[in-house]
Amino acid sequence: MEKGTIAATNLPSAAAAVNPQIPAGRIASVDVYRGLVMLLMMAEVLSFQNVAAALPDNQFWQILAFNQSHVPWTWLSLHDMIQPSFTFLVGVVLPFSIATRKNKGATFNTLLNHTLRRSLILIFLGFFLRSLGADGTNFTFEDTLTQIGMGYTFLVMIGFCRPKVQLGVLVIILVGYWLAFALYPLPKAGFDYTTAGVSPNWEHNLHGFAAHWNKNTNLAWAADRWFLNLFPRSSPFLFNGGGYSTLSFIPTLGTMILGLLAGGVLRDSRTDKEKLKYFIIAGLILMALGLVLQLTNINPIVKRIWTPAWVIFSGGICFVFLAFCYWLVDLKHYKKPFFFLTVIGANSIAAYVMADGGLRRYISDNLHVHLGQHYDRLFGVAYSTIVSGSLTLLCLWLILYWMYRRKIFIRV
Repeated sequence: MEKGTIAATNLPSAAAAVNPQIPAGRIASVDVYRGLVMLLMMAEVLSFQNVAAALPDNQFWQILAFNQSHVPWTWLSLHDMIQPSFTFLVGVVLPFSIATRKNKGATFNTLLNHTLRRSLILIFLGFFLRSLGADGTNFTFEDTLTQIGMGYTFLVMIGFCRPKVQLGVLVIILVGYWLAFALYPLPKAGFDYTTAGVSPNWEHNLHGFAAHWNKNTNLAWAADRWFLNLFPRSSPFLFNGGGYSTLSFIPTLGTMILGLLAGGVLRDSRTDKEKLKYFIIAGLILMALGLVLQLTNINPIVKRIWTPAWVIFSGGICFVFLAFCYWLVDLKHYKKPFFFLTVIGANSIAAYVMADGGLRRYISDNLHVHLGQHYDRLFGVAYSTIVSGSLTLLCLWLILYWMYRRKIFIRV
């Protein structure tokens, strides 16, 4: 923990003039976008699913509940956009971070050493958060921090290349990853699906060529059956219940490269309107391409194994989100209305740990101790998680605000 910034995003901005706590040069829209992503993650404490279960005939709560959970396999909900957005933004800020360190005299070797340390910290922080409450270390590599950590060093090296080279690397990653899955054989007749934790009649199973990307019968699942059993485990690894995999860090790197390309545009000499136009056009093209891959059965859109179609489609959505935030916050200068999100986005690592660690549960439990066991039933049992969750969110935000006011930003 130190006083400073999470990532140096040195672009001339009026952010510091509006909010003097923001370090000079930060891109306000990036902090707002990141803050929105972290808020969606922290807001899990509201448990819309519980409200929807208590009010099954209320379509409003059903929609909110759907978008606060992950889809079983193909397509997406709003909640599925948390990880790609966070990952995309890692790439967006990288060109500014590299430029800042080079201006301070950093050489390629010192930058590489810093990058390797950062990658390891992210991976081990992921282990720590996934092992909370466990009897031992849970060596798992599919969560957001470890996935970013495994690809981050490669991203930094790619960040020193020209945009055309970066785009070329992205294409190689996506085509190569698609080909590897396509060539991996489908389960043979008589395959014991119980060893993969999925039924052959599961309603979300894909058919035909797309079956190469089915849950826990694909290349990434087979790789984890070998790789994860190299680590100490209480029992042999057979499958991930959600279908997530270690190898997803490879296409996750593709998402970061899309962010890297966006960050390069933010940092170049184009006018604000040209940048906005680029983000919108790139976003729409990527979304259309992702849909074509899905609808033609060439490659399904599956977030859990980060298919190439998912990289493209979700990356397009990230471009559109960035365009909207850039237009609203940096071009229209609506910064004050989004101060709540800025506080969260400026300390995203702290917000992530709060959301993924045990702090929110600790706060929630203590609210019941101090306010009474039934204080959350103020508006009825159905809305109890909304009441308790809102107060918990407020407490978490106030902690982040305290850090923000004192210029305490967590960086790795």
